[in-house]
Amino acid sequence: MTMSSKHKVYQEVIKELQRYIEMKNLNAGDKLPSERELSEKLNAGRSSVREALRALELIGLIETRHGEGTYLRTYRSFQTVELLSSFILRQENIKNDLTLTKKIIEKEAAKLAFSRLEESDFKQLNKIIKTHVNDRQARHRTYFNYIFNKTENLLLTKIWILMEEFAYTVNTELYEDAFYSKLADLYSARDYQSIEGLFISN
Repeated sequence: MTMSSKHKVYQEVIKELQRYIEMKNLNAGDKLPSERELSEKLNAGRSSVREALRALELIGLIETRHGEGTYLRTYRSFQTVELLSSFILRQENIKNDLTLTKKIIEKEAAKLAFSRLEESDFKQLNKIIKTHVNDRQARHRTYFNYIFNKTENLLLTKIWILMEEFAYTVNTELYEDAFYSKLADLYSARDYQSIEGLFISN
């Protein structure tokens, strides 16, 4: 493994470890090689491997079982949210930045899902609106979760889920109540061009 002089060694180890996991097709619950074995396989010092494993454990991607070894675990986004809350919340204007960034992602998802939505989907979106009429947060999450699933873009969906959970911790603003019905109506009318303007006005 060639270590880049521009990055910390352990960051390069993390990248190589990720490649190893993908190459071996390892899944949650599978055991990783020992620290010594990883050091040999990745051609890296044991201290660098140890630091990389600690970083992965910190964000919940692996777990160390005393006397058993290190295992991949199911990713749980709330752990990353806790880390974000600890560090990013200390920065000024983060609430406004988060609101704007999440809005951009939601707008692009709304446009990406457009061609994949059918009549039954329009009805489902309106059903979500009626079901959560008294809970704005639940309405927003359920509504956009449906839209993001329709994008068929797993990475985009995961990024949004992470941002949505973080947004909840800082109580970011939601769209106006009428927004959700208006977007569903635009879908039903097959009016793609007006989606951009709807997000801008909210």
